[in-house]
Order: sequence, then C-alpha cells, then structure tokens
Amino acid sequence: MAAAAAAAAVGGSQPPQPEGPAQGPTLDKAATAAHLKAALSRPDNRAGAEELQALLERVLNAERPLAGAAGGEEAAGGGGPGEAEEDALEWCKCLLAGGGGYDEFCAAVRAYDPAALCGLVWTANFVAYRCRTCGISPCMSLCAECFHQGDHTGHDFNMFRSQAGGACDCGDSNVMRESGFCRRHQIKSSSNIPCVPKDLLMMSEFVLPRFIFCLIQYLREGYNEPADVPSEKDLNKVLQLLEPQISFLEDLTKMGGAMRSVLTQVLTNQQNYKDLTAGLGESACAKKSHEKYLIALKSSGLTYPEDKLVYGMQEPSAGTSTLAAQGFAGATGTLGQIDSSDEEDQDGSQGLGKRKRVKLSSGTKDQSIMDVLKHKSFLEELLFWTVKYEFPQKMVTFLLNMLPDQEYKVAFTKTFVQHYAFIMKTLKKSHESDTMSNRIVHISVQLFSNEELARQVTEECQLLDIMVTVLLYMMESCLIKSELQDEENSLHVVVNCGEALLKNNTYWPLVSDFINILSHQSVAKRFLEDHGLLVTWMNFVSFFQGMNLNKRELNEHVEFESQTYYAAFAAELEACAQPMWGLLSHCKVRETQEYTRNVVRYCLEALQDWFDAINFVDEPAPNQVTFHLPLHRYYAMFLSKAVKCQELDLDSLLPDQEMLMKLMIHPLQIQASLAEIHSNMWVRNGLQIKGQAMTYVQSHFCNSMIDPDIYLLQVCASRLDPDYFISSVFERFKVVDLLTMASQHHNLVLDVEHERPMLEGALTFLVILLSLRLHLGMSDDEILRAEMVAQLCMNDRTHSSLLDLIPENPNPKSGIIPGSYSFESVLSAVADFKAPVFEPGGSMQQGMYTPKAEIWDQEFDPVMVILRTVYRRDVQSAMDRYTAFLKQSGKFPGNPWPPYKKRTSLHPSYKGLMRLLHCKTLHIVLFTLLYKILMDHQNLSEHVLCMVLYLIELGLENSAEDDSEEEVSMGGPERCHDSWFPGSNLVSNMRHFINYVRVRVPETAPELKRDSLASTSSDGLGSLQNSGTAQVFSLVAERRKKFQEIINRSNSEANQVVRPKIPSKWSAPGSSPQLTTAILEIKESILSLLIKLHHKLSGKQNSYYPPWLDDIEVLIQPEIPKYNHGDGITAVERILLKAAVQSRMNKRIIEEICRKVTPPVPPKKVTAAEKKTLDKEERRQKARERQQKLLAEFASRQKSFMETAMDVAFPPPDSPENDIPMEITTAEPQVSEAVYDCVICGQSGPSSEDRPTGLVVLLQASSVLGQCRDNVEPKKLPITEEEQIYPWDTCAAVHDVRLSLLQRYFKDSSCLLAVSIGWEGGVYVQTCGHTLHIDCHKSYMESLRNDQVLQGFSVDKGEFTCPLCRQFANSVLPCYPGSNVENNLWQRPCNKSTQDLIKEVEELQGRPGAFPVSISSETNLSKEMESVMKDIKNTTQKKYRDYSKTPGSPDNDFLFMYSVARTNLELELIHRGGSLCSGGASTAGKRSCLNQLFHVLALHMRLYTIDSEYNPWKKLTQLVEDMNSQMGNEDQQPEVPILYHDVTSLLLIQILMMPQPLRKEHFSCIVKVLFTLLYTQALAALSVKGTEEDRSAWKHVGALKKNTCDAEKSYEVLLSLVISELSKGKLYYEEGAQECAMVTPIAWSPESMERYIQDFCLPFLRISSLLQHHLFGEDLPSCQEEEEFSVLASCLGLLPTFYQTDHPFISASCLDWPVAAFDIITQWCFEITSFTERHAEQGKALLIQESRWKLPHLLQLPENYNTIFQYYHRKTCSVCTKVPKDPAVCLVCGTFVCLKGLCCKQQSYCECVLHSQNCGAGTGIFLLINASVIIIIRGHRFCLWGSVYLDAHGEEDRDLRRGKPLYICEERYRVLEQQWVSHTFDHINKRWGPHYNGL
Repeated sequence: MAAAAAAAAVGGSQPPQPEGPAQGPTLDKAATAAHLKAALSRPDNRAGAEELQALLERVLNAERPLAGAAGGEEAAGGGGPGEAEEDALEWCKCLLAGGGGYDEFCAAVRAYDPAALCGLVWTANFVAYRCRTCGISPCMSLCAECFHQGDHTGHDFNMFRSQAGGACDCGDSNVMRESGFCRRHQIKSSSNIPCVPKDLLMMSEFVLPRFIFCLIQYLREGYNEPADVPSEKDLNKVLQLLEPQISFLEDLTKMGGAMRSVLTQVLTNQQNYKDLTAGLGESACAKKSHEKYLIALKSSGLTYPEDKLVYGMQEPSAGTSTLAAQGFAGATGTLGQIDSSDEEDQDGSQGLGKRKRVKLSSGTKDQSIMDVLKHKSFLEELLFWTVKYEFPQKMVTFLLNMLPDQEYKVAFTKTFVQHYAFIMKTLKKSHESDTMSNRIVHISVQLFSNEELARQVTEECQLLDIMVTVLLYMMESCLIKSELQDEENSLHVVVNCGEALLKNNTYWPLVSDFINILSHQSVAKRFLEDHGLLVTWMNFVSFFQGMNLNKRELNEHVEFESQTYYAAFAAELEACAQPMWGLLSHCKVRETQEYTRNVVRYCLEALQDWFDAINFVDEPAPNQVTFHLPLHRYYAMFLSKAVKCQELDLDSLLPDQEMLMKLMIHPLQIQASLAEIHSNMWVRNGLQIKGQAMTYVQSHFCNSMIDPDIYLLQVCASRLDPDYFISSVFERFKVVDLLTMASQHHNLVLDVEHERPMLEGALTFLVILLSLRLHLGMSDDEILRAEMVAQLCMNDRTHSSLLDLIPENPNPKSGIIPGSYSFESVLSAVADFKAPVFEPGGSMQQGMYTPKAEIWDQEFDPVMVILRTVYRRDVQSAMDRYTAFLKQSGKFPGNPWPPYKKRTSLHPSYKGLMRLLHCKTLHIVLFTLLYKILMDHQNLSEHVLCMVLYLIELGLENSAEDDSEEEVSMGGPERCHDSWFPGSNLVSNMRHFINYVRVRVPETAPELKRDSLASTSSDGLGSLQNSGTAQVFSLVAERRKKFQEIINRSNSEANQVVRPKIPSKWSAPGSSPQLTTAILEIKESILSLLIKLHHKLSGKQNSYYPPWLDDIEVLIQPEIPKYNHGDGITAVERILLKAAVQSRMNKRIIEEICRKVTPPVPPKKVTAAEKKTLDKEERRQKARERQQKLLAEFASRQKSFMETAMDVAFPPPDSPENDIPMEITTAEPQVSEAVYDCVICGQSGPSSEDRPTGLVVLLQASSVLGQCRDNVEPKKLPITEEEQIYPWDTCAAVHDVRLSLLQRYFKDSSCLLAVSIGWEGGVYVQTCGHTLHIDCHKSYMESLRNDQVLQGFSVDKGEFTCPLCRQFANSVLPCYPGSNVENNLWQRPCNKSTQDLIKEVEELQGRPGAFPVSISSETNLSKEMESVMKDIKNTTQKKYRDYSKTPGSPDNDFLFMYSVARTNLELELIHRGGSLCSGGASTAGKRSCLNQLFHVLALHMRLYTIDSEYNPWKKLTQLVEDMNSQMGNEDQQPEVPILYHDVTSLLLIQILMMPQPLRKEHFSCIVKVLFTLLYTQALAALSVKGTEEDRSAWKHVGALKKNTCDAEKSYEVLLSLVISELSKGKLYYEEGAQECAMVTPIAWSPESMERYIQDFCLPFLRISSLLQHHLFGEDLPSCQEEEEFSVLASCLGLLPTFYQTDHPFISASCLDWPVAAFDIITQWCFEITSFTERHAEQGKALLIQESRWKLPHLLQLPENYNTIFQYYHRKTCSVCTKVPKDPAVCLVCGTFVCLKGLCCKQQSYCECVLHSQNCGAGTGIFLLINASVIIIIRGHRFCLWGSVYLDAHGEEDRDLRRGKPLYICEERYRVLEQQWVSHTFDHINKRWGPHYNGL
C-alpha cells in the first residue's frame, strides 16, 4: 500500500516501470530513492525538492501512531510500534542511501570519519577508567578499550563503575594530556581524510529535518499538560513508541564525523525550524500539537503566569529593577510558590517569602533567566522535550553522541544553559529525582569540564548568574523561620532539612555543576570579581547558617529521633564548603588579593545581617546549638588563605572588637556543646546528637567544619582582651562555679557528675586552641605529616583507610590528591609497612602501615589525636600504644603522661594568641586548680592536672617578650583582681605568694568553722586586707566589665544606652543567697604548689631537689629536648627547671621553698588525707598487679586450649600427641578397655551397649578426590574464548567411564563389586576428637533447638557445634565397646601357614552376622549405628549413591558402604601429600575416626551376605576345575573378570566382611593374596602398553627362565606367561592400523619396567598400610621417596623377613602365591580372553588403569586481576545469553555462572547453588567477578571467604570500589586450596549464613 502511494506521489516524472503491488516494496523504495537523488543532483533541483517534500509529507505523518487511527485503520496493533512507523523508517533509510543499500551507505560514510575523539557514551554501571596522571579535569574518564590501548604504566589510575553514565575523553586535549591518548586517537587524522563527496550526504540534508520535525511532533502530541503531574506511564508509553526513531538517530551519530556535521546543521539551522514549524496551518492535528507545545512552554520560566498577564510579554525597560518586572512586590497571594502548578507551601511563610525574595532577585542582571523559553531551532526544542520527559536514556545518549562535533558542542551547551532554570523546576517536581539527577549530570559533566567551553558560555550566556539564581530559587521553596536565639522576633530564614529537596539531595546535580565550573580559573575569577554575584551567593549561603538547630531536652527523652542531620551536613559540605574550596584554590598568589578582600567584605556584611536578623546581643541562648555556620567558615578560610598565601595584612580584614566578640560566640558554643555531648548532658536528645558531634570532626567534614571554627576562635583570641576571652571560655563550659578555693561550691548550671568532664573539656579546648597550628603557620606538607601521624598513632591503618582518614582538600585541584607524590613520600617517611599475614584462625589480615619508632619517640602529638578522634576510645588506644612503645624500647617504665611537644612557630600575624597564657584570669584559674588538686577536692582528675601543667609549660615556652624580665612592680593602678597577681607575666606571677583569699562558700562549708578564729584575732580584717588578701573573683563579672569597656570604647556617642542585660535567669553564678564570705589562709605561690605537688605525686616528702645545685650547667645551656616522655613528676621537674632558667628570682625562690619544706631530718609525718591517698594508691597498685597476673594466667590457659583444640588441618607430624585420652597406647601389653570423656556431663567411662559414647563428627559429601587429574600441568582459569576446561581427564570422569563400560558388558551386581564410587559426592567423615554420651548429645540438641538465638547452622538438619571446642559437626559416630586395640592378638608371632589362614578367612566371611552384638536384640548401640548410617547416606545426593541399573538393589548399598571407607582413606592419603614417605603417627592423630567408622560400616556390610558362589575370595585362592562353566550362558551377562576388579575395593570388601575386631594375621593374609592379583594386573597392563616387538622379546626371555627355582617370583617368567595367555584372545590385534598414530613407543628397560610395576602397585600398598595403621595402631615408618615401595611392603609383611638388601630390590620378591602361580594366572587370563573375543577395544581399555593421580588443585589464576575481570564481566551467560548482573566463576572447574541470576534458576535453585551440588557435591568455591571476593557455598550455608587478589599495599578491594590494580596473593590462594582439600571450610571460617538456594 505504501509503495503504491509513493508511486502515485512521485507521479509523471517517474521512469516507466511495471507498477502494481507484485513488485517488492523495497525495490520500489530503492528505485524511487535513486530517482529522487538524480533529480536533486541536477543544478536546478526545485522540482526534485518539491517532489521529495511531498513524499516525506506523506510518509512521515505524525498523526498516525499516536492519534490512534489513520484512514480507519488501527495503527500500532497491540500497542507495539505500528507498521506505519517501520515503513517510514524503511523509507528514510532508502532515501538516505539514495537508492543503494543502507549498509553500504553506512560503510561509505564511515570512511570519511575525521573524528579524533572517541566520545563513546556509556550509561550507569559501565566499567570505565580514570587516570589522574593524565587527566587535566578531575572528571576525565576513558572507556576500557582506549585505556588498555594507551600507555598508563606506573600512573595513578583506577577502574570505576560509572554512577551516572559518562563519555570517553580520549583524544580531547582540553580534558586530558595527549600522552595518555590511545593508539587510535593519537593521530590528528583530519588532515589525511579526503573531503566528503557532495552527493553522498545530499539526501540526508533533505530528509533529516523532516524526520526530526516528525519526531518533535510525536513528542508534542504525546504530552498532555496535566491537571496533576503527568503519570510516569503515559510518558513511558510515548517513549516506547518512539524507541525505533531515536535508535535510528543514534545509529546515524555512530557513523562518524561526516554524518554528525550534517546532523549538527539540521539541528541548529534556525531557518529550517522556522519554515517547518510555521507551515503548520493545514492539519488540525498539527494545530492541536502546537497548542500543547505552547501550554507546555508556559510553565517553563521562573515567573508565574499571573504576573505575565500584568506586564504583557514585553521586556522590561532597562531602568526598572528586575524586581518590579517580576511582580514580586505585588502580593499575588502565591508568593510561597514558584509556579502556579505547584500547590506547595502556602502556609504562613508568605510574609517571610516576600522579605527574602525582594533581597534575592535584585541581584539578577538579566531578565531572560526568568522568562518563558523561546525556541529557535530543533536542538532547542528537542532538549526542551528531553527535559519535559525527564531525560529518557535514549535521548540523552543521542544528544551526547553528537558531542565530538565541535560546532554542535557549543550550540548544545548554550541551549543547555538556556534551559537550566527549566531543568531545575522539572527536577524538583520529578518523582524519580535520583535517576533524573544522574542523567542531568551525565550531560553537564561533559559540557562543563571543558574550561574553554565553560568560559565561553560564562561570557556569552551569563552562566554564573543563571546558576546562582537557579540555586537560590531552588532553595527558596523550602525555607522556614530560624529559631536560633530569639525565637519570636527572628527574621532569619533557613532551609528546612526535613524537606525532600534536602533529604534526597535533589539539589546535587546543580551544585555539582557549580563546583565543576568553579574549578576553572577563568570562570572563578569572573565570579570573584562580580560584586553582585558575591552578594547573591552569600545570601544563598546564609540560608544554611544555623540550620538544623538542636535544642537540649531537659525532661523527657525525645520520642522521635530526627535524622535530618545527615541532610544538613551533606548540604553544608556540598552546597557551601565545596564551592568555597573551589574558590579558595584560585586565591593562592598575591595577585589575587582583591578577590579575597571582596569575599571577606561581603561575608562580613552577610554575618552582620545575620546577627541583626536573629537579634543577637552578647549572650547565646541557652541549651541550643547548631553545627552549621557556613558564613563563619567562609570568613575564616578566606582569612587563613589571605595570610598564608597572599601576604595580606590580617588586621586590614578584621572587623571592630564588637563584631569579633560576636563572631567568637557561636563557634565557641559548638566547642562547649561538644564537651556537653561527650559528658552525656544531651543524652535525652537520643543518639543522633552524638552522631552530629562525630560527623562534625569526621575526616570528610573536619577541614570544612571544626578546623575553620577553631581557627576563627584563634583569630578572635589573638585580637580580643585575653581576660575577656578566658572568662568567656569558662563561662561557656559552665564550670565557673567550680573554680573556687573553697572545698564546697554550688553550681547552678551543672550537675555534679558533669563537672569533671566539662572542666576537662574546657582545659582541653584551651590546650588545642593554644597549640594547634594548622592554619597558623604550618606548611601543607607539615600538615599532611601531622594528620598522618595522628591517624597512625590511634591504630595501624591500611593504605586506603589512611587515604580516607586524611582530610583532603575536597577540591580536586588543591594538590593533595589521594595517591599524590607527597602523600606517598610522607607515608614512607613516617610508617613501616606490615605485609598481610594469614592467621590460622581464619581471619585474613590486610597489609597495614604502622608508625616508625622515631615517630613515637619524637612526633606523637596527643593534641592532634584528640582533635581528630571520632570515637573517644581512639585517644585511649593511642596512649596505650605509646605506653607500650616506651616500655618496649625501655625509655620509660611507668604510666606515661601525654608527651609535651614543641610547636611550629606562629605566623607573626597571630602572635597575640599567646597573650592568653599571660593574663591574670588564666593564672588565677591555674593557681586555683593546682591548689584544689593538692588539697584533694572532689571532681578533679589526673587529666585536669595534666592539662594545667601543659598550659603552664606552654606559658613558659612562650613568655611575653615585651615585659622587662625582672620587673619589680607594675606601673599604673591595678584595675582588678585586687591583690591576686601583680602583673600579667606568668614567669613573675609564678613566684608571687598569695596569703589569704576571700571566698564565697555555702554556709555548711568546713572553712567557716575553721576561720572564725582568724576573723576575731587582734589585727582585724583591715590589716589582712593590706597583707595580700585576694578578693572573691568572679569570672563572669569580669567578662561583663570588659565587654562593657569594649562596647563603650567602640560607641563614640557617650549618651548611647548600655545594651540591656539578658534577663536575670542568667545572673552570675554566685549570687544565690545562701552563700557567705570566708577568708582562707593560703600562703602559697604557683612555684610552691608545684613543689608540693611533686612530693604528692612521688609519694615521699622532700622529693624535689633543684638539679642546678649540683650542676650549674643545667641553667646555662638547658638541654630541654623538643619532646619529653614521662609522667607528672617529670613534667613538674621540667616546668620548675624552665621557670628557674627564665628568671634568677624564681631560681632563688625555688631553692628557698625547698629548704623550707625540708627541715633536716624530722620523722616523716603523713597527714590523714595523704595517708588515705597513699593507701588508695597502694591498694590500686596491688589490685592492678593481681589483675595482670590473672590475665596472664588466663591467656596462657587459653593459648594451651587453643593449641589442643584448634590446630588447623595439618599439625606438623612430629607434634607430641600424647595428651588425648583416645590415643592408641602401644606400649601396654595388657588389654585395657578404652575410656572416653563425655564433654557434656564430664564423666569418664567406657562405651557400653546401653549407654554408648560417640565421637563428634562432621559428615560431608566431597568431590575433591574426583578433581585429581593425571597430568602434571596445572589447569589454568580460562581467560579467552579459546581456553576451555574439559572435565574428561579428572579422576571422577575416568572412574565413571570405567563403571559404565563394565555395566555395558557384565552382570550388574558383579560390576558394583568391581569398583569403588565416591570420587564425586563421597562421604568424608572428620572429627574434632571429642566424645560424648549419645543421650547427653540428644538433650544438648534439644536445648539448641529451643534456643532462639540465631545460629549459623540449622539444628533441624542435626547440625551443632562441639560443646567443647565449638567445631562444626552434624552427627555422632558411636564408639564400639571393647578394648582400644587388640594388642595381644597380634603381638604373638603367627605360626599358621598361609593356606590355613586363607581357609579361616573364608569361613569367617561366610558366618552371617557373627557379631558380639546380636542384631536381633535392639540395643541402644545398634540403634545408634543404624541412625548414623542413615546420616551417612543422607549426606550425599541420591545420584552419588545409586549406580545400579535396578534402583534400590542391596548391591548398591554394599558398594556405597565400602566406598565410604575408600573415600576416607584416599582423602587421608591426599592430606599426607599423596604418599606415605613422611610416615609418623597418623597426621590426623587424635582426629582420625576411621576405626569407629570401620566398625559401623562392617556391622552394616555383614547384613548383606555375598553369595559364596560369587565371593571373589574364592576366585583368588582356588582353582576352578571347569573353566568353561564359569563363562555362564550366552543369554545372561557374565561376571566381571577378576583382572578387571579394583584391588583396593576388594581389600575393603574382604576386610569389612570379616567379623570385627579383625586379627592381624587375617589382615596380612588378605593383603598377600590380593597383592598377587594386583601384580598380575600390572603385568597385563604392561603387556598392553608394549609394542608387538616388545611382547615377543619379553615372551622369549620369560620362556628361558621358566624352569628356574623361583620362577613364581620372577617377573619375566610371569610376564611371558601373561602375554602368551592373553594373546589367545583378540586383545593384541587390530593394533597395526593405529600403531603409527600412537605416541612413539617407549624403550622399555628392566629398570623402567620395574618402575612401572611399582607405580602400579603403590596406591594399593599405601591404602593397605594406612588401614593397618588405623586398625592395629602401628606407626607408619618414614622413608625416602624411592624406597617407599619396599618399606611399605615389609611393613605389610609382604617381604619375607630374611630378605637381603644386597640385590637391587625387585617387586616380584613380595609375591606369595596361595596356589600355583601359572595355573591361577591362566585361569584369570582365560576370563579376559573369552571377553576380548568379542570386544577387543574395550577389553584393552579396561586393563589399563590410570593409577598415578596427581594431588587435587584449584585452577591456576592469572597474576593480574584485570585479565579475569575484562574477560568475564562482559561474558554472556550460556543459559540466557544476557550479561549477568553478578557473574561468578567456579575455581574448581572454571564454569561461568550467574550469582543470584533468576534467568538460570532451575526448580527454585539458583545457578551457583546448583553448580555447587553438581561440581562439588554441595561445596562450591566461586570467584565473584565484580567484587574480586571468593564465596564458599557449603550445603545450605555460604560465607564470604575473602579475596586472593590484593593491591600494591596488600589490601583487598571488595566490590572493586577503589579500582586499583590487584595482584594474586599466592599465599592466600594456597590457604584456600588447603582448606578445600582438607575440608575445613566449616571450621576455619566463622561467618556463615543460610543462602536459601538464592545464590
């Protein structure tokens, strides 16, 4: 139909061609297209153009798909894309190709691709790379292909998963350095690419505008301006319909540069757009869609439609402020909104909104930001709809794919900026703001990371104005009134952190764009120069000032803990701090001074406004704190930069004193609140307040929060009056009342229990304030070093956690970037690397960095540690580590105090800070505290003393220079402090004696009673007054006075009223009525207090002796080290020495005091108080020692327990193992009954019939044996498509093939006795060696069942942990009553002949159930034996037990049971390394439960009697008269020939069929007989291996020796016999053909033949020796590898004792034939020849058994993890051919599986669980590709094992979050393999959880 229509449209000018629908429409389209192309190529192409337009009109008709019906036809049947659209697309493709094939056209266009950029666009979750060495912009990223093709060796790169999507920057020199380009994009290829022929893209230029317009019409059509928000569904429906069109455009962009430039032309051409959109008149449908478009446009401005109507559409004249134009002032009643469709916050916020708005919009320069959008090109409207439809992924990808075109890039960026406000509005309304945010950033990162482009847009489109305005508008919608300070009258508004906008980080994309553009210098400079912008920005920042206010709950605990603080901290960091760091990074040099001045100026203005708005006077409101003061922090950081980098004068940037006083209040309030929070005063506010206190100091926030705050306080302190500052501090910390000489006081604002922590807090704060130099003169490298030292001192750290913990400048261009050169060099200077170790407990250590010794010795800085700890326990941890270091290095034995550290010198601007140390207020506080400590007043701690001494020492270090050193008296009247101290210099004040102090005390105080005498004494108070009575001193009054002075100084008008005092609830503490005044006699100075303190601390009188009396040198050149270790005593000594050095007077006074204190030799008097403290100390000391002793004892006990209970899988063979009750004692000749200890009830006793004891065992199915391979070459994990792992050379596969081959030709029941199963899914039994009564166990299980605690195991499945050693177990193996070992039976030498023994064996086997325990009487023991057997069966899956053709046949059980024994023996052999050379007692020693297992198996085996006819024993030991009768009839399958039997299986069958306990002689007899069979098998296999010539030679040699005396023990004779017998069948024939194909024949020598035979027989000898060792308790001899055969043979009694060793050893000498060798061999061979008559091939295959299996190994992994990752993370799943979300690979067999993939689920089992059952019988080891970790599945549980890939710093990278290169850690991989082989996953890994089949 379409074809016909098209033909009609083209009309007459069409070349004649047969018409009609018979012709294929494609051909028709092609012809039409070719014709049109020709028409358009003519010079006069108007006719062609019209024709084409008409055709396109018809084909690309927007009415069809969405209007629903066209021409009465249902379009889009069933909602899928209709035929019409497909047809339209076909037409477009044909037309573009101009009649040729579309694919050829694509190829042709690609040839002209000049693009030197990669530009590959990706979406979320794509794996990309970032190289910091090559990147210019921090957002630079590369696709994997470009990354691997470039050279980044040694660079700082990482791999990452894209969060929001991105694009590859390879080839873009604006974003990355050219050295990092990959091979494809290095060449600037534009030069050598030929010009595009005009006619190639001619059709595209005509067709594409129509196509795009059609698309836009669809979009208009599909959008309904909703009454409410458009439902997601409608939008998605439209998008689904448009999928093919957008994909078509996307494909066009991928054709390369030529096609992109055509598209750019089309998209940006304004004429095209005008023509097409104007010519809409004709159809009604088009009209309707145009109306929809206009409606949609209406709400796109920032203004409200109502206002528009008032002002018409005209632009406002330049004169009117934008404000009037906005109509903001007009109260339209919708002031709370942003546009009319938002029915948002219309509550009481109108007036408020009005006030704020007026202020903000006046800053905007350009009206157009506010206006409705006007579109001038397709690109603009396309972007508009992209936004309207909330950034559909396909559209985004199309728009981004175009970016390599430079012209497009500029146009698109401008369009994006033009729509910025509209984007913000859509984002705010969106339901899916997360997805939308990601898509927005996906686009904007590509645009704004490019500095050149950002600058251009900033200049031409006012990008900065737009961004700032849009951010302001966005935040405006969620403002609330601030409740800080003055709740009623506050005019300040803050953001409401509970709003979705903040809670969900909706503002993130806009802020991130802003930060991105501020990182460009040119843009940032424009911002910093523009005063209007700065004002607006400070306005924006003030919205966050004081947000999330906390009010302290005093009565009830808060019911609902708000979590808004996350939003608040995130908002301050992202919206305020990061832009600040961005701006700061451009203020580094002198030339930028102007910028800093601007910022500081507007910042101060904003702060002043803020103080006015909240009505702030001089006291903060009580009990409230906000952690958010971004304005203060902007101010502080710019000040710091100005002084540090720009050489600005600090005073020129500071405000007046009054403003400084205000500035310090709120940061100080935060510091005091921190102390309150840590003293639990805010406990009723819930945990979240602690969370805030921690976040405030946490590494990502601290340098934008606490650091600027402390710096600002330091600046204020250095400029304000020190007395005022100090008293403010103590008042803020609420400890003023505590600072009194009186022993009792009355604190009005603090509870007693909070006093001490608050006092500690205040002193600690002062110490930090005075000693921190982060912004006061340290260089960047020093800061980095100090930060690193502090973090390492708290704990050893991994490299990545250290990177995370060092506060980096959040702005990436700041220089300290993670992994930067300075970071690594500082790290190597301060720390040692501890390589990762693997601890046997199963916990894997990471590589750690630990501080070097000299760091502890010289750089450990407790102040920095206190500042940086999030958890208080870290401070303790650092001190403990420091103490340990001092003890270890012998520097200081006792309990050291935090060391005193000399500080970096202060920057001259901040010298004033040190005046704090030289102010009387501080000296009075220090004096008072020293006195109180000396007098043992309550609530003082060692910590307080430590801080007091620290402050005194700081004061002495920084003595005030200006005072003349020995000043006699201070000039000028003393204003205050009456007679406390004469001056303000600490050095002189230290020696000033204070005689009396007047204090206010409660009336109950002891002081009053004592002092009544003094006051009535002769010289009245008057005389006291003059002799230096210090007055009552009130800090608060002091502070008020100073404040008043400052205020009065700054207010010039004398008549100005003094500011009102805050109401009297704030009255100064101390004004409460019940206080009275008392006068205390003190007579001390600071020096005398220090000396007495020394005595007190050392616990003996006159302990202090001035060192300079002995050695005057001490004073002349005092060697005071920079750094001092020691405790309080050393600190006091240090201070006294410094005081003496600084002043002669002090020296003299110290000497005097010492003389006075120490009268010659009066006996020592201890005051009661001192005695008490001494006793207390002594008692404490003793208690401490006792505790140490107990702990040490406990530790050693625990250690010895761990050694016995927990030694991991393989203890060294020589470990003494005589401490276990079950141990086999060979030395005792008498029979002792075994005694077992029950670990539950603790009783010991034998195991009996009615109360049996059992071993705690873990039964697990295992396929480890099946994984043995026969080749030495280890299998590698496949990392390319070619490498595949095929399982057919595994042990399990070989045994399977063998069994099925036997079952094809032989009788089933006989087949099941000829082999062992259990190579896959065999049951392995292991024990921890502990025993318990079975009835005790049952009650234990019951208690576990009732215990509701979540265990890692399932009690219903019988799982439990051993009650003693907590090892995982799931069954109990009953111990058989009776003696340990039948010692006496086999110690007597055996004299019976072999023949007799053979007879006895036969008889014993024939006796059914001849057991001491009669099965008929059900005893407890037999019940338990049955139940454990059931457990064993249920351990493995049915498919691993049932091999018989008739299901459920008894033969099956029989086979299963002896195979269990086989599995356990084989596994033990593997645990010993595959051979028995090491010998020794069983390495599993006490762990082995084989003995008990044998009893259980034997008991059950004997329930099945083998028919004596078929008993293989007969075939082995007797000759049959008539051989032919043996062969059975033709119809019935024959039995398996004895030579095809597996000898080891026969051994187990024979032994388990015997009554237990077995006698040694019978065991030896069975082994001897079986050895003859084995030897014959070896010869037969050898004969098949040899060539025809070999065989005839061997036959000949043997025939010669046939008649020698020991012919039966000569292998040549026997071999020749075997060959001649077997050649009767067809065994050796049919080889001629294949002979040449086979490997070159081996040259056999007697030695190599002997070697072959020994290798063939060794596995059997090993298993027999192990068995003998377990059954009879004999030790295994150790030997060299080459003599293993002979040693084991003699150990088993195969070698005659008189065997001489002078001949070379021959295996044949072990033979001991029960009957004539020649006869029995002939008989055995006959069975085979009759079989090979028919099946020669199979017969031969069955003879050659592979006996040499290598030990099982996991797959070998590549060195570098990236090779695995790159191959597997894109690999598709074989089941569903999709790329799995969580790919995993099995490390045992290399199978690729989906973790948790629902596509591959079978019967509710997910693929990993299923695979673990098929591959490992329930044990799976998987490497998770996307996480680099290994998970273990064991049965119904799983655990994360850890990673075997570590980075260069020895760390795992779980989930590849850091994306650093990872390398295999061989040691860990060995451990993993060892746990797999030894089946100890369950014991070693602790964190197991159920997987519910969902992995």
